[in-house]
Amino acid sequence: MKLSQHFNLQALGFLRRFAIAPYHKKAQQLSSKGPRTSNILNEMALTEIDSVLQQLATQQEGLRESDVQARIKQYGLNEIAREKRRPWYIQLLFCFKTPFNLLLITIAAVSYYTHNPSSTIIISVMILVSVFLRFTQEFRSSKAAEELQALVSTMVTVFRLPEVPEERPTQMEIPIKNLVPGDILHLSSGDMVPGDVRLISARDLLVSEASLTGEAMPVEKDSAPIRVVPKNQLALPNTCFMGTSIISGTATGVVVLTGERTYFGALAKSIVGEKEETSFDKGITALSWLLIRFIVVMISIIFLINGITKGNWLEAFMFALSVAVGLTPEMLPMIVTTNLAKGALAMSKHKVIVKRLDAIQNLGAMDILCTDKTGTLTQNKVILDKHLNIHGEEEQKVLAFAYLNSFYQTGLKNLLDDAVLKHAAMDKIADKLGEYSKIDEVPFDFVRRRMSVVVEKNKVSHLLICKGALEEIFKVCTLVEDSGKIYPLEDKLRENIRQIAQELNEDGFRVIALAYKELSLGQTHYSAEDEKDLTLLGYISFLDPPKETASSAIAALEQQGIKVKILTGDNEAVTRKVCRDVGLKMTQVVQGDEMDSLSGAALDAMVDKANVFTRLTPRHKEILIESLKRKGHVVGFLGDGINDTAALKSADVGISVESAVDIAKESADIILLEKSLLVLSKGVLEGRQVFGTIIKYIRMTTSSNFGNVFSMVGASALLPFLPMQPVQILIQNLLYDFSQIAIPIDTVDEDYVDQPRQWQIGNISRFMLFFGPISSIFDYVTFGVLWFIFGANSVAGKSLFQSGWFVEGLLSQTLIIHMIRTAKIPFVESWAAPPLIILTVCIMAIGVYIPFSPIAPFIGLRPLPLHYFLWLAAILMGYCVLTQVVKRWFIRKFGYN
Repeated sequence: MKLSQHFNLQALGFLRRFAIAPYHKKAQQLSSKGPRTSNILNEMALTEIDSVLQQLATQQEGLRESDVQARIKQYGLNEIAREKRRPWYIQLLFCFKTPFNLLLITIAAVSYYTHNPSSTIIISVMILVSVFLRFTQEFRSSKAAEELQALVSTMVTVFRLPEVPEERPTQMEIPIKNLVPGDILHLSSGDMVPGDVRLISARDLLVSEASLTGEAMPVEKDSAPIRVVPKNQLALPNTCFMGTSIISGTATGVVVLTGERTYFGALAKSIVGEKEETSFDKGITALSWLLIRFIVVMISIIFLINGITKGNWLEAFMFALSVAVGLTPEMLPMIVTTNLAKGALAMSKHKVIVKRLDAIQNLGAMDILCTDKTGTLTQNKVILDKHLNIHGEEEQKVLAFAYLNSFYQTGLKNLLDDAVLKHAAMDKIADKLGEYSKIDEVPFDFVRRRMSVVVEKNKVSHLLICKGALEEIFKVCTLVEDSGKIYPLEDKLRENIRQIAQELNEDGFRVIALAYKELSLGQTHYSAEDEKDLTLLGYISFLDPPKETASSAIAALEQQGIKVKILTGDNEAVTRKVCRDVGLKMTQVVQGDEMDSLSGAALDAMVDKANVFTRLTPRHKEILIESLKRKGHVVGFLGDGINDTAALKSADVGISVESAVDIAKESADIILLEKSLLVLSKGVLEGRQVFGTIIKYIRMTTSSNFGNVFSMVGASALLPFLPMQPVQILIQNLLYDFSQIAIPIDTVDEDYVDQPRQWQIGNISRFMLFFGPISSIFDYVTFGVLWFIFGANSVAGKSLFQSGWFVEGLLSQTLIIHMIRTAKIPFVESWAAPPLIILTVCIMAIGVYIPFSPIAPFIGLRPLPLHYFLWLAAILMGYCVLTQVVKRWFIRKFGYN
């Protein structure tokens, strides 16, 4: 189970190696009945190892195979819960499950049973196209995610007792999934920890917990029992957690928890299931039911009016059914899905991959982005930033000695050594130190917390260079170098040096001290005993530097109306430093344990005000997201670790990165191919364009349909005949639907995407109430022209009346697309996309031609007098002017969301 020590753990996608699969049912039941995971680990951390082994019914030589099989039956395999992809046919059925689709299916069924094949075909085609587009996009996304999580068998080294007592215990490799509580395992550099493990023994053990905590620096682990349980369970110093990896050293441990009962397993289990309803879901559902209620009420009124006034209830029913088809925005599912799919394609060109189509609109509506610090604001790497003398001033000799120490040590070079060597290479230090050669070294250990190398220069003398934690270096120093001269290390100077180091720590730096000692030639072997009476030279400081693009990205997001909140497991000092460097103004900094004492309104107020949160657990992050959503925000969360999975699923839009652990990618709605806020900023603009296009369609459809209802109600009550035959309504509706096919290709005004846009059903309702009657006004003007000027005022003249309203209704509905698609003056300040203009002209031409075409007599239409078109032009011009005037007033009064 070895991995190259230089690999980045997260880039390995180590969860792919964990045989992630649905958990054994029996194990689920046992886990739910057993004690809480946190209690078990805490109890084991407090307990002496002999007692731990006794409680787990095991011994240091390991378990027998018969014991292992019994425990597999008891606890299940060491596997983690995950989302199981639905079969394709189930996914397909779910694509039908929307309010509009259900309404349309009902109308299509009624049309079929009442022998109305034209409407049945039209509606069925619209449903199938919409469902097909949605299914294709989501099936491909889920299949790709499944392939990313391909299972790879991984082995772990455990100790086993033979079944025959006389034989000796052996080490053997077994698949991780067969690991059970009580197993004794060996861990060394490069290993991944396969369960929650209580250490039995440890030697110089450094563990990377970045995938769980987000902190780049490895942590030290030992096997001694603790006296006080830390608030954050991940801080247990004698416990290694599933999903972490061994950076250096060796250890033996006993497995305490496996599968879903591990810390990681509990996180994985918490995110399995349906994602919470997002802002987009709530908006589209509310809109759908608003329109459905409106349709049901209005067609009932139209049915009753026509039945009562005309006396033909079957004809009235068929007319009402046709009106219902005309009022139903059957293109909405297709427009929404096509637009989202188009947005997904466009976003992929900006290195943003969409897993869940609905997330595109949520990304555009997002007004708060919660993100981790490491890798987003910072470069997720450690660099040497300063090399200072004892007064905190830059000193080249400090860098040279640090280079010699890091270059000549032969142990596992950690992140700090790599940073020293890279910095020295940039300064070409190696070229100046070629005369040095290595004599010996004293390796690092966790007792001394320092390491030394001994070098020789031109066979003159030996030079011992020691680096380590400041207090540990102080213990072996009696002298100090200042401006090339040597002085005793007095208490006052010692305190001044401590103060400088403390200031660096508070500024987010990791500080390592350097000391040296000149020795005479002749000695060839050195030990820790030689680390005494050293001369303190200075210190080197490290940090994870901010990304060059972070400041501009934050500024871009703020210009787009998005507030950035930092959620990190790191400490406050480091986080403050990074925020200052990237220009993020800190309104309030809150630590995770401060949140524990708050709830309800107090918690919501604090979370809304603060923008930097440190020392957070995964549960804290989830609570933060939920609190912000309660305050009415549309929340995005960007994370890439195991500790981010619950927050990713809770957010309106979960965002992860290509290099994230697999479970984070599985929980996310959107995946960035580059972990950069600039990339995300471009995706936000695309999301707002998608939302803008959807809202355009909704505005024009709701207002047009509402106006049609007013016209239908009045005409039904006043006229001695039907204002339009059912087949004419269906043809008009079909042509109008075709005119809207190019809407997803249309552009959105630049000023519309400047700020987040959220669903405002009230504003849509107001828009419908104000703009619907405008079209009705000009419908009634048309009625008057046809009735009084052209004499279409009897049953004999109904075909002329129906032909005139057919053309006027279609042309006014088609023109409304261009009037409502922009807040500006159409055809002057803002032009639609060429395909939409071409389609509009074509549909209008077809509509004008139909009364003159050979099919006209078959559908109850007749040619119109040519001078009717002069009246029509005047009516349409008046309609456009009044619509523009009301639109300007409406925007000033209510906005244009």
